[in-house]
Order: sequence, then structure tokens, then C-alpha cells
Amino acid sequence: MRIGISVLSHEGQSIWQNGLGQNVIFIAQAFQRLPFVESVVLIDVGSEQRLPQPVDAIAPGLTLLTQQEATDAVDVVIEMAGALDNAWLDLMRARGRKVVYYCCGQPYVGLVEPVVFNKPVHTSRPDRCDEIWVVSKDRLHVPMMRTLHRCPVHVVPYVWHSGFLQARIAELAQHGLEYGYDTERSRGAREAAGGALRVAIFEPNISVVKCSSIPMLACDEAYRADRASVAALHALNTLHMKDHLTMLHLANSLDLVREHRATFHGRHDIAGFMSQHTDAVVAHQWDNDQNYSYLDVLHGDYPLIHNSPWLASFGAGYYYPGFDAHEGGQQLIAAARTHDAGLAAYRARTRAVFDAVDPYNEENLHGYAQRLQALVEHAPTRRSV
Repeated sequence: MRIGISVLSHEGQSIWQNGLGQNVIFIAQAFQRLPFVESVVLIDVGSEQRLPQPVDAIAPGLTLLTQQEATDAVDVVIEMAGALDNAWLDLMRARGRKVVYYCCGQPYVGLVEPVVFNKPVHTSRPDRCDEIWVVSKDRLHVPMMRTLHRCPVHVVPYVWHSGFLQARIAELAQHGLEYGYDTERSRGAREAAGGALRVAIFEPNISVVKCSSIPMLACDEAYRADRASVAALHALNTLHMKDHLTMLHLANSLDLVREHRATFHGRHDIAGFMSQHTDAVVAHQWDNDQNYSYLDVLHGDYPLIHNSPWLASFGAGYYYPGFDAHEGGQQLIAAARTHDAGLAAYRARTRAVFDAVDPYNEENLHGYAQRLQALVEHAPTRRSV
């Protein structure tokens, strides 16, 4: 079996601009471990015909092809990180190839937000593929996707490994920066901050799915209840909305803002920012509880205050339910008071998460093998068109 996965290169691209670029590489690496897979290539529908530098170091040997070059080189096409041409997909299916749309974004929001908020978006013909794949965070949307795309929808394993993060950590070390919550080092930083935590919020603030509003309220809730819990609040990815009246109303209502303990920033990668400025992260999601940013934070042993039921099922991080900003604040206070003493147990719980998402563990490899084999089981004999 020869597999092609779509990617979208562009000028100035960074592997840290979203999780999707990393996700493609992890899936490709998993496929390469399957004994019946002859080759895995990336199909670039972007402008650069090259991927960010860390890709070559983490996944050497992945070939990058154009759509035209991939026509005779793949048996299974997976549209994942770049939209493929409908006419080309029709040609591939007519030749007996199989086409999968691997949907990584939250499907419902991706369908409605562009219309409601008049956001530019690329749309493709819904019936262009043979199957849809989603990860478990989107399992509730399977019936909607099945109806929209008129084909079977399957839940596939969610995978991640620390390769890209480790490369970034090594890069930071060359500049004298250390990523990771080390009790002694962090204690010194916290003592300098009066014993409290310096908190970051990394939500992208470009969709209702992942926004900073609830984390900001949770941080202020903690600060109101215990001034020794929060030394500083860093709200990232907020500069594009800092002058919006609603944002101003929210921010100016916070004690952390009134007492000059809050700073609003643009975009920064997690490892680079946390190695210099913060000790903890407060996160919030709406029906999108599997995020690579959570795994990056947990890998560094930092306190992660979150509302992800998926992470909570492992006992990882400090969990608050839904939109409960009060409980989020209580969990932040608990992290400030107990994280150092409980670090070993915290680390053991997150290890279970990493084991579960390892692209190379037997269960995940079996899940993808089973799905690929079922996909092509009744495929017609390859023919030229």
C-alpha cells in the first residue's frame, strides 16, 4: 500500500503555528511502521514545496510531491492538512484509489462559524471522499459528518510524541534557557514573585472553541480568593482584540488588570515563552478536549489547569468542569499550594497520557492498520484512466 497525505506549505511557515502540521508527521511515522505499507509521501498543495526545518530532523526521508507527481505514486489519498483539488480526487477514485478526509478541526464549528462571523474559508465538495476519519474528541459529530459527506465516518487513534518539543528544548538550551518545571529552579522564580505562580494562557482566540475568557476569569477568581496564588497573568494571542470593547470590558473588570499584574501578548510558542516567563498554564476548550498544547505543557511538568474530560480520565493536570471559572480558580490555588510536593505523582499520571498517544504503541498501530485494510479491502483492481 502506498499512502499520500496532504500538506500545505507557505512562506514563513513554522511547525508551531498550529498542531496540524505536527499531526501529519506523527500519522506518517505511524504508517511507516505498518508492515503492509510500501511508502508514505506528503502531497504539497502549497507554495513552497518544502516543509519547516524541524520536519527533516524529526522525520527524515519523507518525500514531498505535488498532486500531479502523486497521481501514479499513491493508492490511498488522505486529505489532512491541505485541501486537494476535487477534479484530481475524482480522477484518483475513478482509477480505483481510495480517498479519506481526515478531519482534525472541530467539525461543527468549522461548518457554522465562517457563515455566522463572515470568515473567509476554503470549502470542498462534501462527497469527494470514500471515508471520513475523526479522533475521539469529535465522536459526537460522527452522525452529522456521515450525513454531510454521504460516506462512513470512523474514529481513529489520537497520536503525539515529543520529538518536535524536544528539538525546541534543545534549541532553547543553546541560548541558556531551560524548559520544564524543576522544583528548585521554579522555587527560586516563585520566591522572587512572592511565592505565587506566573500564569500563561495560550488559547488562540480565533474561534469560540478555544478562547481566553474563562481562563482569565479563573485566574482572577484565584487571585481574589488568595493574593498569594497568582503573581502575574500573561494572556497570549490577544493583541488582535485588545481594543475591542467586549475585551476591554472583561479585562478592566479583573483585579489582576486593575493591580497591573496582567500583560497581553501576541503569539509565542509554549516552550520558548514558558522557559522565560511563566510557571503554570490555565486552559479552556469547548468540545475540543484533545490539544497538543496540553501535552507540551504536561511534558514540562508544569501545572496545567484545564477543563478537558479526556485528560481528567487519566487524572492528569488540575481539572475543572465546563465553564466553571470558580472551580478553575480553586484548582489554580491548589496548584500553587501543592504542585511542588506532588510533582512525582503528577509526573506519573501524565506518563499514562503519553503512553496512550504514542504513535508507535501496539494499540494505535493496530487501530490504523485495521482502518487502512478495511478501506482497501474491496477496492477494484488498479487501472489506468
